[in-house]
Amino acid sequence: MSGIPLAVLDLVPISSGSTATEALRNSIDLAQQAERFGYARYWFAEHHLNPGVAGTSPAVVLALTASATSTIRLGAGAVQLGHRTALSTVEEFGLIDALHPGRLDLGLGRSGGRPTERTGDAPPATTPVIDGRTPNGLRIPPKFTFQRLLGSPRIALQRRLLQQPGAEAQDYGEQIDDILALLRGDYRSTDGVEAHAIPGEGAEVQVWILGSSGGQSAQVAGRGGLRFAANYHVSPATVLEATEAYRAAFQPSDVLDKPYVSVSADVVVAEDDATARDRATGYGLWVRSIRTAEGAIPFPTPEQARAHPWADADRELVADRVETQFVGSPASVADQLEQLQEATGADELLITTITHRHADRVRSYELIAEEWQRR
Repeated sequence: MSGIPLAVLDLVPISSGSTATEALRNSIDLAQQAERFGYARYWFAEHHLNPGVAGTSPAVVLALTASATSTIRLGAGAVQLGHRTALSTVEEFGLIDALHPGRLDLGLGRSGGRPTERTGDAPPATTPVIDGRTPNGLRIPPKFTFQRLLGSPRIALQRRLLQQPGAEAQDYGEQIDDILALLRGDYRSTDGVEAHAIPGEGAEVQVWILGSSGGQSAQVAGRGGLRFAANYHVSPATVLEATEAYRAAFQPSDVLDKPYVSVSADVVVAEDDATARDRATGYGLWVRSIRTAEGAIPFPTPEQARAHPWADADRELVADRVETQFVGSPASVADQLEQLQEATGADELLITTITHRHADRVRSYELIAEEWQRR
């Protein structure tokens, strides 16, 4: 499987008992190690008002990490366009590209000031799913509804704090068009006025669209002939819908002559299955904190996670994420990643790993990279 590149997605997680400063230093160290392990890309996510996540500004963390690495591609997975403008996004990445040309991936997402993407906008996937499994055995759980999150006071507060008073997010498709025009240098307003982003115009960045369903993100990526990243780790129920909708909408462009898809997965690898399961123990409790709109908690130790009293409703709340996390020895996890790649036709796989101890997270990435390269 060495022909299928592996990449890293990092939320800059804060472990219980640790600090944001330590989390940032750990992430920069992990990026340096990932470069040494042979990963193709290292992406930072954007999240806000989470006690256990320090990745609030991908551009800032990217600039710091670019100065600490030399060859690995670095990117955003993804910039949340719901509270940003096309110009600010292009200028920020243009600044980084000016000093680190040809290494940046500009991943663009809909969230951050917009309602969560609806999954009913696209036809269901054509790949058969029988008893929750694809023909090759990949687990596809029932869909999770995000309505509970949309009604959360914390989510409403986040939107209010991210946006200027009275501001409304631009239509996502129009915003992507504006970003591409500013990068190319041919932006014109509706009344014909030119705008040139300096730095930014002509920047050597790869534009990616991230999406969790077959809705607008997949459609925009396909029609624009752009690269697309589908989130199995966020919404495993809709990964097939997302990849199929993107391919169905794809039109060749100056960037791509055929579809190009990356698919994400939550992964924890250790020397043996039992050790990996122990290191992944905190994952369910961490997901619960997100799904209850509490905000991602500092990632717990295995002991803290085991001490949590679980209600049946809480277990149901996190079931789809827990049962689609790939946890085990290098061989068993590599088998599951191959299964994911085969079921989705992914051109790349994007791995996100969180453990309480930084050394365990680094080791997980090292072990799966070594196993992947042997296949």
